[in-house]
Amino acid sequence: MAAVAQIDNELVRRVQKGDKKAFDALVRRYQHKISQLVNRYIKDPHEALDVCQDAFIKAYRALPNFRGESAFYTWMYRIAINTAKNHMAMRARHSSDEEIDYEEAEQFESAMLLREQDTPEGIAMSDELARVIQSGLDELPEELRTALSLREFHGYSYDEIAKIMKCPVGTVRSRIFRARDAIDKRLEYLQE
Repeated sequence: MAAVAQIDNELVRRVQKGDKKAFDALVRRYQHKISQLVNRYIKDPHEALDVCQDAFIKAYRALPNFRGESAFYTWMYRIAINTAKNHMAMRARHSSDEEIDYEEAEQFESAMLLREQDTPEGIAMSDELARVIQSGLDELPEELRTALSLREFHGYSYDEIAKIMKCPVGTVRSRIFRARDAIDKRLEYLQE
């Protein structure tokens, strides 16, 4: 296991020095594991692939700040989980907040997909997902709900949230992690 960590650390150092091929090597090493992880949350294979790509893009952008306090895979795992959770929350918000003009949708190639998702089961699942997320948000302690809302619904950075909430960035990260984890636990039964 130590050899894996050493290889990962060396690849990370090379990426931080500008070697893009080193990041490609990290992607090849972990794309299968990350894909399996994301597929536990996102059932549609095309969406899951998009979420995996988003997670690796986020990791690439954040890699200059990676300090190696945890193993690369542990860090990548957290990014993938958060990306999948964010994707699910966004889908739940959009499915409950938006009304689709079906006449206009007929004009697009995706109209068939929209009709397939417009089944009683699909609607019930979307409504249930939105209800569970909203209920989870409502039950969070105020500081967790505020941190998560500022991040997910308003798009503030961790630094901006820290200033707004008058607390350290590490506290913000911890609150957001705990909030996401609490909501994720409520969503587990929907994933079965």
